[in-house]
Amino acid sequence: MLSTVALLILSILMITKGADWFVESAVSISEKSGIPKIIIGATIVSFATTAPEFTVSAMAAYLDHVEMTVGNAVGSAICNTGLVLGSIIIIKAIPVNIHSFTRKSGFMLGSALLLITVSYDGIISPFDGILLLVVFLGFLYYNYRLQRLVFDGNEELREKVPLSQLRKDILLFITGALLVIIGSRILVDSGINIAEWLGVPEMIIALTLVALGTSLPELITALSSTLKGHQDISIGNILGANTMDIALILGASSQIRPLTILPQSLEYDFPLMIGIMLLLIIFGITGKKLERWEGGLILGAYLLYVAGLFTLYN
Repeated sequence: MLSTVALLILSILMITKGADWFVESAVSISEKSGIPKIIIGATIVSFATTAPEFTVSAMAAYLDHVEMTVGNAVGSAICNTGLVLGSIIIIKAIPVNIHSFTRKSGFMLGSALLLITVSYDGIISPFDGILLLVVFLGFLYYNYRLQRLVFDGNEELREKVPLSQLRKDILLFITGALLVIIGSRILVDSGINIAEWLGVPEMIIALTLVALGTSLPELITALSSTLKGHQDISIGNILGANTMDIALILGASSQIRPLTILPQSLEYDFPLMIGIMLLLIIFGITGKKLERWEGGLILGAYLLYVAGLFTLYN
């Protein structure tokens, strides 16, 4: 059991560091090859920041552990909102840009409501997954248009550099991607073993331990931004990550294998996910900033969710 726990910790470290290298090298390669920043921001970086959750859920679907696929994606969205954002707001109040906040939170809430709709029959079919992917494509297009407005269409292409000067970035890119993929496989296997050893349902492990592990990049980024006085960046990143956790990850994973939805998800996980999201949205649109006491309520809601999870379904 100790070796399994050690492998779990190792896999989380691999995923976190691999995702970090993956993002850095992807941006560097894109900039050096002359791709505009508006394309980089709207595509490559967006995919890279959700690489841990995406790879773990896709791997779990491939191995026919669809409970972990759904649990990791939904658990990451709940963890991002309740634990990560709640904690960051407690540290320091976050100013809210109403225009950007309402649109990004709209995509997040819309993807969550669509998930409940397509899951009502107890399964996310490949067709249901396509509907979720359409929402993700809409979100991607929104970000692309938003960044075009920011740069006013004047972003100039950088001078392209020889391939020889990209070797280090390419090696880092491949290494980062491999670390995420290998770490994800180890994380899935370790999570399953721990669930069996503790006698805890696989779904609960996925919703809590695995989801927290794959959300570490968002948590570390949010804490770093806050300590540097840029905590306002965190909220936009996490709203986007939540949309991708639901629309992209579950949409893509359902193309690998239809995803069975447990009654627990429909009765407890999905409603609580919507509730925590609504709490954040209501606080965000009723003031010019998210106050520290509001962060306390959001974090409290997450802790109550976890407590209820182990009390009702363990």
